[in-house]
Amino acid sequence: MILVTGGAGFIGANFVLDWLGSRDDSVVNVDKLTYAGNIENLASLKNDARHIFVQADIGDSQAIARLLAEHQPRAVVNFAAESHVDRSIHGPEDFIQTNVVGTFRILEAVRHYWSALPAPEKEAFRFLHVSTDEVYGSLEPQAPAFAEDHNYEPNSPYSASKAASDHLVRAWHHTYGLPVLTTNCSNNYGPYHFPEKLIPLIIVNALAGKPLPIYGDGMQVRDWLYVGDHCSAIRRVLEAGKVGETYNVGGWNEKANLDIVKTVCALLDEMRPRTDGQSYAHQIAFVQDRPGHDRRYAIDARKIERELGWRPAETFESGIRKTVQWYLEHPQWVANVQSGAYRDWLQKQYAPQEGA
Repeated sequence: MILVTGGAGFIGANFVLDWLGSRDDSVVNVDKLTYAGNIENLASLKNDARHIFVQADIGDSQAIARLLAEHQPRAVVNFAAESHVDRSIHGPEDFIQTNVVGTFRILEAVRHYWSALPAPEKEAFRFLHVSTDEVYGSLEPQAPAFAEDHNYEPNSPYSASKAASDHLVRAWHHTYGLPVLTTNCSNNYGPYHFPEKLIPLIIVNALAGKPLPIYGDGMQVRDWLYVGDHCSAIRRVLEAGKVGETYNVGGWNEKANLDIVKTVCALLDEMRPRTDGQSYAHQIAFVQDRPGHDRRYAIDARKIERELGWRPAETFESGIRKTVQWYLEHPQWVANVQSGAYRDWLQKQYAPQEGA
């Protein structure tokens, strides 16, 4: 039995599905079900007795303590987080409450649970904290990629709140001995991705005949990691990672946002051509850049390969093709997540540039 937090969100749901598809261990899945937590992501597990879903907040110490006592998990994997930079700019308090206060409270609940375990179970227990490369800040074009010893230099409320959570996890290990592991991943993409993020937003807008919004000049560079590869990396770190260590997880795919959008457009041109014969790239629209937009992230994932033997299985070309195909095959999922609140958010966030 393991306990997963945030397991109805994009990465968390993929991890739960991947875990139950490859292992016999049951999963207690705890999710608050905010806007990005979607129980429909887990529809295929409806009749699977190994999946126990509980709607709860990681900031509810009593609820987490009850679940730990009842289910006695051998590990906790913490995905629960507010995770969208744009939303953090407009409303930072939610990010502080979930990513900082929530992490503190679950660490305390887990510490008390772990402290009372019998010696063998205590020795084997792990708390794996899933974080982001954004805590490291921004890189110059020719600078070396982020390694695990890179200074923390967060530039948004989101990345600052995740940096704080990473520091709390480290402190609970060094102060209390809690057996923790931390992973810092690059930009994920793949199935069940909420369509406020770049790749699913471009797919959804393209098919709807809407503008494809790109911040600034579109030359912000990110390292792209297929979500299935991220899940396999987390499994490997949980299995063999050294307690107290951090492992960067990347896809070895540095690409500019504009190139990502053009690639998605080309795949849609192939798989679902526009009726007028034009390319979806004609729908590209540049919008005002967001405040403090980091220019480049890049992950040095050599440590996890060297120490744990993990490398991504997908190239960007194979992963993005799978992703576009999934969205084409799941129009009802897309329609169901596009609520009125989501539409209002897009209208507010992606206003056209003046004079554009």
